[in-house]
Amino acid sequence: MKPYLTPTEKVLSDLSVTEEGLTSAQAEERAAKHGKNKLAEGKKETILQKFIKELLNPMILVLLAAATISAVTTIINNAMIPGHNESFTEVFIILFVVILNAVLGVVQESKAEQAIAALKTMTAATSRVLRDGKVESIKSEDLVPGDVILLEAGDSVPADCRILESASLKIEEAALTGESVPVDKISEALSSDNDNVPLGDRKNMCYMGSTVVYGRGKAVVCGIGMNTEMGKIAGALSAAEDEQTPLQIKLAGLSKILTWLVLGISVIIFVVGILRAIFAPGESTLGLETFLEAFMAAISLAVAAIPEGLAAVVTIVLSIGVTKMSKRKAVIRKLTAVETLGCAQVICSDKTGTLTQNKMTVVKSYSVDEKLLARGMALASDAEYDVEKNTSVGEPTECALVNFAFVSGEDKNELKKTYPRVAEVPFDSGRKMMTTVHTNGDAYLQFTKGAPDELLRRCTSYLSEEGVLPLTEEKRAEILSENKAMADQALRVLACAYRDLSEIPAVQDSETLEKELVFLGLCGMIDPVRPEVKAAVDACRSASIRVVMITGDHIDTAVAIGKELGILEDASQAIRGADLDSMSDEELDLAIERYSVYARVQPEHKVRIVSAWKRRGMVTAMTGDGVNDAPSIKSADIGIGMGITGTDVTKNVADMILADDNFATIVAAVEEGRKIYANIQKAIQFLLSSNLSEVIGIFVASMVGFTLLEPVHLLWINLITDSLPALALGLEHGEADSMKKKPRNSKEGIFAGGVGFDIFYQGAFVALLTLAAYYIGLKLDDAEHGVTMAFLTLSMAEIFQSFNLRSRRGSIFAMKKQNK
Repeated sequence: MKPYLTPTEKVLSDLSVTEEGLTSAQAEERAAKHGKNKLAEGKKETILQKFIKELLNPMILVLLAAATISAVTTIINNAMIPGHNESFTEVFIILFVVILNAVLGVVQESKAEQAIAALKTMTAATSRVLRDGKVESIKSEDLVPGDVILLEAGDSVPADCRILESASLKIEEAALTGESVPVDKISEALSSDNDNVPLGDRKNMCYMGSTVVYGRGKAVVCGIGMNTEMGKIAGALSAAEDEQTPLQIKLAGLSKILTWLVLGISVIIFVVGILRAIFAPGESTLGLETFLEAFMAAISLAVAAIPEGLAAVVTIVLSIGVTKMSKRKAVIRKLTAVETLGCAQVICSDKTGTLTQNKMTVVKSYSVDEKLLARGMALASDAEYDVEKNTSVGEPTECALVNFAFVSGEDKNELKKTYPRVAEVPFDSGRKMMTTVHTNGDAYLQFTKGAPDELLRRCTSYLSEEGVLPLTEEKRAEILSENKAMADQALRVLACAYRDLSEIPAVQDSETLEKELVFLGLCGMIDPVRPEVKAAVDACRSASIRVVMITGDHIDTAVAIGKELGILEDASQAIRGADLDSMSDEELDLAIERYSVYARVQPEHKVRIVSAWKRRGMVTAMTGDGVNDAPSIKSADIGIGMGITGTDVTKNVADMILADDNFATIVAAVEEGRKIYANIQKAIQFLLSSNLSEVIGIFVASMVGFTLLEPVHLLWINLITDSLPALALGLEHGEADSMKKKPRNSKEGIFAGGVGFDIFYQGAFVALLTLAAYYIGLKLDDAEHGVTMAFLTLSMAEIFQSFNLRSRRGSIFAMKKQNK
């Protein structure tokens, strides 16, 4: 079947479905037959492959070489020296440490994969589908052939579909066709002499991977998963590369530097050992045993210097941190956001649903005919009234209007039957209006709702108690005064107008329909501030983070909300989008710090605001939910999408998604980001200072000519008193004053803030203690006691250091008081 060449009735018949959609039983049966609506994933590594990969690490190979040489030496000595019975204890310990390290690496990699899989589940795309004659929201992967889906601006098309209805529907298909211009979609069958109509010309089809950019529509699913056009190129999409954060990249570079440095020092140690044997007083002792001793000394230093657990600790801390954030409703899509969050200096936030509860309720109206006003508001909305739930379903503002109509005796379900919609011009953020046309007996009735100031420009008359009268300047001023009075009470105000039509215009667009309107009235709605947001804004202020509110509301409403939340102090700190248009980028750069509230903004204004803050050198976060917010979210240092009200487009470009659309969650994520970076920095300082103490001790001992510690001793220390305490430091709850400090400079290196100096002096001090312990043990008894005392001193010093580094500057006892 070529659905694009087939009439909609035949398409529905072939798929055994009606326009009311499938039943739950039919959907379940088809799901069992066709499987999930997912593209094939790349082949995953097996446990064995992961284990082998861990063993192929260069440093692990060095340890395996050391174990092999130790085993060979033991065998030779036992065979050639009479009565010699050396054990393989050292070999077994090295192998045990290597295998344990590899097992831990495999376990952690598996946990990280599970965490990522869990996050993917949390951010899984959803679709609005007709099931059992009702609109339901289901995971897109649960769609089956024959499902009837509803599409609107901002949605990602979840499967290959044949369009059944199109209301100014435009879809961007660049991912498939390479054509960046959105395609106008139709519902009629195509006529063609050639069955193979090019993909870009199939105007009555929509395909997985494309995006709805305008209007709305209804479509029936024809192909899912690998049976879609996107499925044909799934191979290129399934190979997802592992993402590394800037910190991980820096650490990888540091590891390379350390590796070469260690190899160089090890060579020096080896050469010095050989030369000492050659030029030793008396008879030269150069032989196989000398070479082996010099080699093992070099291996000891290599083992001491390489922080084997560094990369693993950072990966573990990041993955666990991401999981903790997800539990606090902040879903991290890109690991880079974890680091960047700790540097956030400016948070630009939408008002509706983020700073407020997104539960709009009409509390005030202005009209001579409230019933007609309620009817117009309900009909010029896409929200529906759910009788079973006794509430409206849809966009919050439109839900408030439909609920208002229901209370006024105007049931949306009955209105749809009495006044069927026959034409519409969807809402557009530029026009700030929406228009619908309905049959009204033998004529037609048009309703337009939108921003009062914008709608009034298109009105030439108004409805009064005497009937329709010309709209005078005095009446216009009265309406605007009423609008301001509502806005001063922090109400969101929408206006409604109507027009009687004898026929539907041939061209149904905003220019044709939205003119010569009759002003009908105003509705004032309140969206209460989230109770937890005020405290979150105060926390941002304590953390030297600037909060900026951006809204499409009237400036008076925006100022009222801004004052209530403590975002601004007076109206001089607020500016309208229209005023931004009159400012050049240079002027905006100079004035950007003056404003904390932006009202009546359009999507392009958001990009300018973000860009201006970034040019000031500030790390900026931006929230958004609509398809038009995607550019500003993408341009921000931290793009934040809304999990509930956000469109698929904004979620796909966002670095972080708020599962609860709550501003307080952003602040919680910033706090968590700061703690994660601080903990990683503590772990790095601990590991490098510990390894530096071992390197200094081994190097000094080798230069002087004695063995401070054997490789097996260092391996055990690195595993037990290095890696595990470092991991514990990485999982600290964080210091209580983390949100009372200024944001970290994003350009700072790993060793900024005195970390480099701390590593050096702490490592040197522990090395001095270890050498002193060896010397005391040597003088009290012999070299074996010296090694024992050095081993215990180094181990316990590192344990004490791990407790000391729970806070880089505060006392452990002060931390205990903070945690109480």
